[in-house]
Amino acid sequence: MVQIDDRPGPSLGPLGRLGRFAYRRRGTVVLGWLAVLLLSVGLSLAFGGDFTADYSAPGSDSQRAQQLLQERFPAQSGAAVTVVVRAQADTASIRDEVGSLLGELRAVPHVVASDDPFTTPGGVSADGRTLVAHLRLDVVSPADMPVDDSTRMIDIAERNNSAQMQVALGGQSIALAEQGSIGSEGIGLAAAAFILLLTFGSVVAAGLPIGVAVAGLAVSGSLTGLVVRFVDAPVWSTSLATMMGIGIGIDYVLLMVTRFREWRVAGLEPEAATVATLDTAGRSVLVAGGTVIVSLLGLFAMGLSFMRGAAVVTILSVLVVVAAAVTLLPALLGYFGRHVDRLRLPLGRRGSVARVTTDGHVDPSRAWLRWSQLVQRHRIIAAVAGIAAMLALAVPFLNVQFGFPDAGNNRSETTARQAYDLIADGFGDGANGPLVLVVQLPGAADDLLTRLGTAVAGTPGVAGVAPAQLNESRDTAVLSVIPETGPQDEKTGELVDRLRDTTIPDVANGTGATVRVGGVTATSIDSTADLARRIPFLIAGVVALSMLLLLVAFRSLAVAVKAAVMNLLSVAAAYGVVALVLEGGWFGQLVGIETHTPLPPFIPVLMFAVLFGLSMDYEVFLVSRMRESWIRTGDNGRSVTEGLAGTGRVITAAAAIMIAVFVAFVPSPDVILKVIGVGMAAAILLDATVVRLLLVPAIMHLLGRFNWWIPARLDRGLPELHIEGRPEQHLPAPLRPALGSMGT
Repeated sequence: MVQIDDRPGPSLGPLGRLGRFAYRRRGTVVLGWLAVLLLSVGLSLAFGGDFTADYSAPGSDSQRAQQLLQERFPAQSGAAVTVVVRAQADTASIRDEVGSLLGELRAVPHVVASDDPFTTPGGVSADGRTLVAHLRLDVVSPADMPVDDSTRMIDIAERNNSAQMQVALGGQSIALAEQGSIGSEGIGLAAAAFILLLTFGSVVAAGLPIGVAVAGLAVSGSLTGLVVRFVDAPVWSTSLATMMGIGIGIDYVLLMVTRFREWRVAGLEPEAATVATLDTAGRSVLVAGGTVIVSLLGLFAMGLSFMRGAAVVTILSVLVVVAAAVTLLPALLGYFGRHVDRLRLPLGRRGSVARVTTDGHVDPSRAWLRWSQLVQRHRIIAAVAGIAAMLALAVPFLNVQFGFPDAGNNRSETTARQAYDLIADGFGDGANGPLVLVVQLPGAADDLLTRLGTAVAGTPGVAGVAPAQLNESRDTAVLSVIPETGPQDEKTGELVDRLRDTTIPDVANGTGATVRVGGVTATSIDSTADLARRIPFLIAGVVALSMLLLLVAFRSLAVAVKAAVMNLLSVAAAYGVVALVLEGGWFGQLVGIETHTPLPPFIPVLMFAVLFGLSMDYEVFLVSRMRESWIRTGDNGRSVTEGLAGTGRVITAAAAIMIAVFVAFVPSPDVILKVIGVGMAAAILLDATVVRLLLVPAIMHLLGRFNWWIPARLDRGLPELHIEGRPEQHLPAPLRPALGSMGT
């Protein structure tokens, strides 16, 4: 064994010096992380905020309508629970039972009022068998309603079901209470541990990535409560951050532990191997983490508060796990590095440790080498077949329906779905998504409200209009409009446009009155249109910044452009898979989607930012090893073959872990998490197989030496990152003479 030169000097980069410090002061580093965890938990408990999210489009008509409701109709702007009763005969025969039911529900905490369906206009269906009552809550957001209280209301409804009447509850607070939790984080970690055991064949080697990822996740999760005190973030952002933290945390440490074991096989002592790992693979981890953060920063270009909040929470998770990878891992290697292959399992013994050749580079496994050579021989066929497959998978996305899922997309056994279906059967599809017209009046304007109500009622697509309600100061009125079609029907969107463009201006112009069209359905329509306008800015910003980062890292125009194109293919194919799932049918039912479901427009935006960054990770892992071989040999064919063969195993294992983490969220009852899990798992699977192991090497073989070309003027103007490091400097002395021809 040969110990690395301990003297400080230019041959050792900052990460190498950091690795040596963490290794030697491992006790201090571990205690430091423990102190940070305790401090973050304390700060979060003392100053933590609540999750909030505003999905409305900034400056839209529906947002202004909601603001007016909050200012002038506070009782109607808060959260509500819908009570739906279906009578076996007619509702008049169960009047006493309904009164008793509503009395029990009013006794639940946070319920402040309920209307009488028998006296409220539109409370009873035309056939007299279905009635609807609304419970007003003292919370503004449905997410603020305690789950225990919502569950108590569900229990009351179930107890009142009888042969004479069926009771169901609707509203977002009820839907949230029915979602529950499936422990996706634990499932993902268990699957990752199994894959790591198969990859390394050693409990110690497999435990290091898990331990570092969990430590980073614990710190970032604790700090999230503090972050949401200062930024608005949706509640699902914690699940996204958890996915990313577990996935990339394990992947990055997997790469570094793999490189550590290679250095040990090359003859280095544990400390020297740790320093060499940080000085080579550590650089790739920093660049890979940087690409993920750059991609997530693209969400700020959307100009939406909930997107910014989700980005901040997820970026925090990425930053913490990267910090753990370059500080906590070398400290743990100080304790376990000499025993990294202890507690071996029979499944992992075969081919689990790479060999080192006489010229000092890692000899890849024969299986991966044969695959790499096969791609080289058939590079044209591989490139054409790979591109065709990805484009074919992307085609279904052309027919996707954008919108926000509602209770009609919930599982059929949930009370929220049953309430939705009962309302549709008794009052029509449009009753599940009424439009709210908020009218600012210039003065006494009973005539204006009458004319407006008549005009709206006569508008094609309107099933009915409730009488106008005035606030106490009589300067604002509210009209509830029931469309003929459901909330997700395209004709409902056409009705909103018709009201805004024709009906309302014809009545209100010249009167001094202002009429806003709001409500949940109008908000969904406005948000979809607003996001569609913003997506090009996100794509342009993320692609440009990621290409710039890769250009600096690899000093190659071809690598940067190719990476952007390949990543766009991965994202497009993942979109296509998501579109297929949302169609329902047998494919959708495999993941728990029973009905044709619209795609929330922010999900493709979120997926693009996250997946583009994750795809860049695998690009960095793969191309950095190719560049390392190129610098050593100057032979493009050999560098591509060796790079693919040398990283195929680790990329496959890393992708399998990431897929397992995302798949663990597919059983979630939350459609948003379910769709994100499906889309990201599909994207990683395609990216790590079709793209990284087929398309990228095939195209790089076709491009030849042009892969590594960069204009001289641009080359001089870019900073030198040396992403591949200088691995030859860390090799034991007997191997160094053979490396005299290696570049710098």
